[in-house]
Amino acid sequence: MSVERKRHALITGASSGIGKATALAFAKAGVDVALVSRSLDKLEAVAEAAKLAGVQAKAYAVDLASLSQVQKQIEAIALDLGDVDILVNNAGIGYTATLSATPLEDWQQVINLNLTSVLECIKGVLPRMRDRGIGTIINVASIAAKQPFHSWGAYNVSKAGLIALSQTLSQEERPYGIRVTAICPGAVNTELWDTETVHANFDRSKMLTPEIVAQSILYTALLPKEAVIDELTLMPSGGVL
Repeated sequence: MSVERKRHALITGASSGIGKATALAFAKAGVDVALVSRSLDKLEAVAEAAKLAGVQAKAYAVDLASLSQVQKQIEAIALDLGDVDILVNNAGIGYTATLSATPLEDWQQVINLNLTSVLECIKGVLPRMRDRGIGTIINVASIAAKQPFHSWGAYNVSKAGLIALSQTLSQEERPYGIRVTAICPGAVNTELWDTETVHANFDRSKMLTPEIVAQSILYTALLPKEAVIDELTLMPSGGVL
């Protein structure tokens, strides 16, 4: 009787928030994890926590804003792992400003990190997924892609683009056995709300937790290969955002 090979997941933005929670949820489910973020120290702490579940966990410092390097760096990580069965594109930034007050440089930064870097990460794993005829790609979008919020223009657009990217990729890669899902959470209580580019005042106690979103990502990733969730909208029961 053959033993099923352990699955490997690559998670971006894994040093905190949804990415960290997803890494730990995958680890508890027996999935080996590769953790990607800019902060190696934080990543290594998450990796050590994941290893307590008995899986392999490795940290890789990658600056996804350096777009020209991303594809090659992700390819190298995939080679180091052996294979990537599940790619979770979670890294991104929040940004608040009216469109008329958004400098071009800021606009490009948001689009580059929230959308273009995702494409480059995907291109880093796609050839080997195609060769093997299997793979799952999960892109963490936002309810803001469907219900744009005042003064979140660049963010709204980047996440709407991510849904379009996911839908297009799904059509293109389905013949190769690759599944693509876009997850659209409502407001999640993460460090995003504490960053310099976000100025908003919401009741964070009523938001989703990173762990709830992580469970949804895990469920989506572990579905039998014959099934796929094209798009999942996950909202706080209180209706906040």
